[in-house]
Amino acid sequence: MRRTAAPSSLFLLGAGVFLLVLAPLLAWYVQPQAERTPIDVDTTTVFTGTGSYFDTSKVKTVHGRTITVTRQVRGDVADSEKSGYAVWDVSTSVDSDSTLPASDTRDSLQWTLERWVTDRASNEPVHCCRETPVFDGEAYLKFPFDVERRSYRWWDSTLGGVVQLRFAGSKKVQGYAGYRFTGTVPPTRTGVRQVPGRLVGKPRTPQILAEEWYANSGIDLVVDRRTGRIIYAAIGPRKTLRAPGADKDAVVLLESKRIAFTPATQRRQVDLASADSRQLALLGKTVPVGAAAAGGVLALAGGVLVARGRRPDPARPHAHLMTSQGV
Repeated sequence: MRRTAAPSSLFLLGAGVFLLVLAPLLAWYVQPQAERTPIDVDTTTVFTGTGSYFDTSKVKTVHGRTITVTRQVRGDVADSEKSGYAVWDVSTSVDSDSTLPASDTRDSLQWTLERWVTDRASNEPVHCCRETPVFDGEAYLKFPFDVERRSYRWWDSTLGGVVQLRFAGSKKVQGYAGYRFTGTVPPTRTGVRQVPGRLVGKPRTPQILAEEWYANSGIDLVVDRRTGRIIYAAIGPRKTLRAPGADKDAVVLLESKRIAFTPATQRRQVDLASADSRQLALLGKTVPVGAAAAGGVLALAGGVLVARGRRPDPARPHAHLMTSQGV
């Protein structure tokens, strides 16, 4: 006669097998599904620095003034769910102390409204959903998930083109380590603007299509490795006007050696990156490893108990024989 396995041993075996199946499922399916660009984003980042800008009230460039760049990113949830992509509306304003706080963004020194559409998994640009402008590259308001130690093609909206950012090692922001990427933009013509001729050294021409030029002396980004979130950003923009065909700047519209994330923005970006990174680490490593280890132990223990519970009892045949002999 054979024993039947105890319910507790079967439970241990079943739990162990379940955890062993769950571990690769979390690592290979659930965690990659979690690596998706959010669609319900609503964040504001603020840059500040000292520099120069063209004061329209004084009709001249003023120097040594505080410059504030405010960028607000809001996800269009409805269009994102409908298209399957991340659709973000991005408002960027450049202000002086005299235009802050701005009740109307049109009062700012400069204001742009853009619509960015990206693949939620790869971060590649997607040209749909009333995207504007049509952009390129592989890094924009964020980098792809699982950032690598290599150069990235970063889209610069002011340039209207991509900039090669080089990997420059690791750097801590508010005590949190990220990957650093740097690059520059040489003086580049970006368009034309109609202005009074006297502004660009052509006093005899009432109105002229002056050339707009842009350069950036230093793009400096620190990025969370796992999520691709930018936790620190600094730029050194220079926007100028030149007379048509001239090789020298006539008017400085905006210039700063360094405009960077404020400490408050850095802390907020670090907090968001840290929380998202921990969640991805739990799904991709901590929980799967723990589940595999616990599953292995439980399955082994349960298997041993099941095997022992089903062995023949050596005492029982002997007892049966004695009974049949009337002893």
